[in-house]
Amino acid sequence: MDISPEQLLQFLVGYAVLLFSLVVHENAHGLAAERLGDPTAREMGRITMNPLPHLDPIGTVLIPLIMIVSPYRVPLIGWAKPVPVNSGNFRNPIVHDAYVAAAGPISNFILAVLGAVLYIVVLLVYKHVPSLEANGGNSLLFFRLLCASMIQINCVLGIFNLLPIPPLDGHWILFRYLPSRWAAVMVAIRPYGFFILLALLWTGILGRIIWLPMQIIAGGLFTLVGIVVTVL
Repeated sequence: MDISPEQLLQFLVGYAVLLFSLVVHENAHGLAAERLGDPTAREMGRITMNPLPHLDPIGTVLIPLIMIVSPYRVPLIGWAKPVPVNSGNFRNPIVHDAYVAAAGPISNFILAVLGAVLYIVVLLVYKHVPSLEANGGNSLLFFRLLCASMIQINCVLGIFNLLPIPPLDGHWILFRYLPSRWAAVMVAIRPYGFFILLALLWTGILGRIIWLPMQIIAGGLFTLVGIVVTVL
């Protein structure tokens, strides 16, 4: 497969953003759990920006690489090794499990917003510094790819993790509100959640589920960037 230098740069920047975002996501879980009384992640060295303790061979390496070489233009998606959480340390395990779960997707949406802010700053700098606009083509391309990846990938990660499918964060959040009968059903399907996700991924259903909300959220952020840069 022939890959242009621009495509290679896009792949490398996208993967770097994905890895960084996954690490932030897992740290958010660990910090939320610690705040609620569970020091397990801290004690096991999992509250760290070093990506190595968070690497999952399938979710952090195999799946992103397959998506990079895929002929279909899809945003990168993946997952890291889950941060260990001991719910027995929580005062209210069901409620606090939901809070810890929600911290991960929230961190991704915050990163997407920060990506939009950075995009605005970069475009305004290049807009108002004539020498940069005239001679900074390669650096501007890099920053455009970086900021766009921050927005798109984190929107996808946030939406993906909110799906109510085990072991994703959304199922823990939903579990908080389910009646006991439906909660028992959710517990019963937990061992099969990974296979459900793989099936949804390979059939393309997962992409179709994520696509519309991603377009709304990411599209809104890109529109905001364009409006602010035009006005300023």
